[in-house]
Amino acid sequence: MIADSVGRAVAFSLTPGQAHELPQAIPLLAALPDVPLWVVGDRGYSSHAFREHVWNLGARPAIPPKRNEAPVACPPWIYNNRNRVERLWARLKEWRAVATRYEKTASSFLGVLHLAAALDWLRR
Repeated sequence: MIADSVGRAVAFSLTPGQAHELPQAIPLLAALPDVPLWVVGDRGYSSHAFREHVWNLGARPAIPPKRNEAPVACPPWIYNNRNRVERLWARLKEWRAVATRYEKTASSFLGVLHLAAALDWLRR
């Protein structure tokens, strides 16, 4: 998921439960209408190739390195905003259908996510 600076959902992509989200990050960034100033992610998105892609877009990555990687610049004052995505997921999971994923198909679950995100936009 990509969220804006206010903490509202902008784009979604579903992956299988056993798959990592990093391969979906590049297409999601391409779906944005404007180039963001910062791309904030947690250690799971720590990849030299992904950071390089973010720099090539014209944005600055705020992704801390993994413990076994060389240090990279990740300003804590911008990285602290990552909790907005976590709070967005908490608001979306207030919907029982999102939290428990009752829908059997990915397309119906994605529809529920879009509905919950649209109503979150209206509340904010």
